[in-house]
Amino acid sequence: MIEIGSRAKRLPAPPWVVFDSLVDPHKPGTRPWLNLHRDEVEPHVLESERPNRVVWSSLWPSRPDDEVRFDLAAARDETLLKFGLLTPDNPPDEKIAGHLRYRMNVLLFADLRYSYGQ
Repeated sequence: MIEIGSRAKRLPAPPWVVFDSLVDPHKPGTRPWLNLHRDEVEPHVLESERPNRVVWSSLWPSRPDDEVRFDLAAARDETLLKFGLLTPDNPPDEKIAGHLRYRMNVLLFADLRYSYGQ
């Protein structure tokens, strides 16, 4: 797999909470955060290791073999969440790769963060 983008930031929730949000983004009783665009599809969990790692299928039908890997680490009362966009194919051009990285940043470090009240 080739990494076409990654980023790590802290989220204001413990790793087990972030893990649950990633494996079940529509869990009853939680704030909605996985707001997909028309050109995106609901990801499926391909792998998980509670509470340290989750791997999603691609959100983009135009890139069906891509994966999104999440690594979670405790950081005091928070979680250091790192995502990596991975592809077994040729990497997309920089414009497309930039768009994919941007969307993951918004979904995780804006929408998911706001679902925790921050």
